[in-house]
Amino acid sequence: MTEPTSFSAGAEEKKESVPTQLMKHKKEVGVASEELGSANAAADQEVQTTSEIRQDCVYRRCGTHEKTDMIKFLVMDQDASKNSELYVPVSSNRSTVESSEESEEDMYRDEEEIEREKILLCGTNSSERKLSVSPEMDIMDYCRKEWRGNTPAAKRMRKGYEAVAQKFASIRRIRGDNYCAFRATLFQALSQATQLPVWMQSEDFTMLPENLLSKYDWIKQWQLRQKPGKRMGEISDEMKEYLILLRKKWKNVSEIKGPLEKQEACDELFKNEEEEYSLYEALKFLMLNTAIELYNADKSGRRVPVFSWLLFARDTSSNPCQLMQNHLNHIGHSGGLEQVEMFLLAYALQYTIQVYRLYKYSTDEFITLYPNDPEEDWPVVTLITEDDRHYNIPVRMCQETML
Repeated sequence: MTEPTSFSAGAEEKKESVPTQLMKHKKEVGVASEELGSANAAADQEVQTTSEIRQDCVYRRCGTHEKTDMIKFLVMDQDASKNSELYVPVSSNRSTVESSEESEEDMYRDEEEIEREKILLCGTNSSERKLSVSPEMDIMDYCRKEWRGNTPAAKRMRKGYEAVAQKFASIRRIRGDNYCAFRATLFQALSQATQLPVWMQSEDFTMLPENLLSKYDWIKQWQLRQKPGKRMGEISDEMKEYLILLRKKWKNVSEIKGPLEKQEACDELFKNEEEEYSLYEALKFLMLNTAIELYNADKSGRRVPVFSWLLFARDTSSNPCQLMQNHLNHIGHSGGLEQVEMFLLAYALQYTIQVYRLYKYSTDEFITLYPNDPEEDWPVVTLITEDDRHYNIPVRMCQETML
């Protein structure tokens, strides 16, 4: 078991990451792999820590108060008490609302808010719609605009942005519609793609929906964002089309040699809402496939990464069926990716996701890698988060950093 790779920026105190605290595993974490075909979903159930919820009331923008909930993993030492339990992140559907004249889009919105926006956008010119990935701006200008207060939290954010600015000159804000983790990761991956990933070149890649449905009948309960009333058995061909689209777009962008032309192609792709959300459905399905592989590997006694234990230790996802019903089906509708699911996304894409976690500045978790023990040949994409819920992307690496 390895410790997550994190880097400190003037650490004043060190907090252990989850995998280093996790000392017990072989507990009942779901049904055996052969029972997946008949697994029933458990009712949604939130498991919340009572000792690690911090609410910082910060002044943001023009002195407006904003409450930011910081929820982290907590694993009790197994020797500390016979009643020790494993705590994992609970799904967060809270909305962060900024009330100012320059108010931008909420980081996380519920399903009703998203539907209301769709109605409003029906009569709106496409050029007037909110961009999925905003134009870049100087990272410190963005920081000064967002964090004007003098509270401890605001000061920490500014310090965090200053540290990021040592390596990146600009930032691009990501639209916050519960797909921001997908959007930020995919945009960064495509922006630097030079070839189609080997695992995408396989003929089996586009056959995943058919192959998984033949083994696991419960996958018919998959819910598409575009067609929430239909089941996977009726839309497996459409899911196959989404995977084909992902491979096509990835291949097209990777073949563009000029950096400016490649950037323009990515910008254009993320202006096409229909194609964009189709790509996210493909990513979610790849995550499900990866989860099934990890679950079956663990049940057969093979070694799996630590995050896999945490993923299936949750009461709401003790097996892949529950993970699909209680988490993956809700991504983009009523919630985004939880921290443990960022590991799953990284494994599904075979990318290392490096995240500047600004509220963790001055701790050894300021820069966190998902996964913490990636393969050496995995490409790296970099994101920024202020709260582990919404993600933006740093761009334009400083020249001396590149050297």
